[in-house]
Amino acid sequence: MDYRIVGLSPEPFRAFFGLPDAELASLGIERHVAETMPGYPDRIALADAPLGSPVLLLNWEHQPAPTPYRSRHAIYVSEIAHAQYDRVNAIPDMLRSRMLSVRAFDAAGAIIDADLVDGAKLETLIEPYLANPKTAYLHAHFAKRGCYAARIERG
Repeated sequence: MDYRIVGLSPEPFRAFFGLPDAELASLGIERHVAETMPGYPDRIALADAPLGSPVLLLNWEHQPAPTPYRSRHAIYVSEIAHAQYDRVNAIPDMLRSRMLSVRAFDAAGAIIDADLVDGAKLETLIEPYLANPKTAYLHAHFAKRGCYAARIERG
């Protein structure tokens, strides 16, 4: 079964790019500089931010469905990422290199299944979860900190 992995659109974040740190702080956003590789996973390009590049740490509602599973969490977005990751049957290194929690949601936004997986074996959860006709989409989260990583849907 074909699957599609999608990063976040850069559009909701563009207004923050280049703002002074004090203005960002007033919005609850922090600017950091990528100091390690890997270490600052950008949710737009679905790649670790290059060393020395600016990233914004902010709170993002990745699961807006009006259910008990509605959720927000901290994410990084790169100020230099301009293209949204959107590929079929391709898993970005950012996901392959980390332990993940994969959550299957139905059309109403309720979790119907979830498990942990080494990112190198991500397909072992994608395929059976998307084969379930009740599954509308998947969310991948970084297992250690629980941060939203990417959306996975049928290709």
